[in-house]
Amino acid sequence: KNMEMKTINENAAIEHLKVFYPTIQKEIVQLSAQDNFAGVIQATVNHLKNLLQQSKINIVNHNIKMMDWLYRNGTNNVQQIIENLFVRSFRSFKKQTDTHQWNILYQYMPVNFQKIYTNQTKMDEILFKKH
Repeated sequence: KNMEMKTINENAAIEHLKVFYPTIQKEIVQLSAQDNFAGVIQATVNHLKNLLQQSKINIVNHNIKMMDWLYRNGTNNVQQIIENLFVRSFRSFKKQTDTHQWNILYQYMPVNFQKIYTNQTKMDEILFKKH
């Protein structure tokens, strides 16, 4: 089995994201200059929300797969931020899409992210249950 080191730290992740998201590269550069990795991830989320508004589901799917690659190869810190910001935003993606679009998004979502999303949703239901 390939025991590859998880080597992508925040700075390396930012370099990848600049390439992954050419349309928001300027914004990513500005945020990374302030060492704001969470801000960079949030910028990618906002970008995907814009793409969803234009019903560009395939592009969004592709971007989610790229983020999954970063997640799988990222340090714990990188993973944590991706879970808490990127995967967390899938809830608003769901609100923003119709059922058919959401089903496509979910169906092509990497298993990693499906699991995290499902767990987050369960936890939220427990936390926010109306008594």
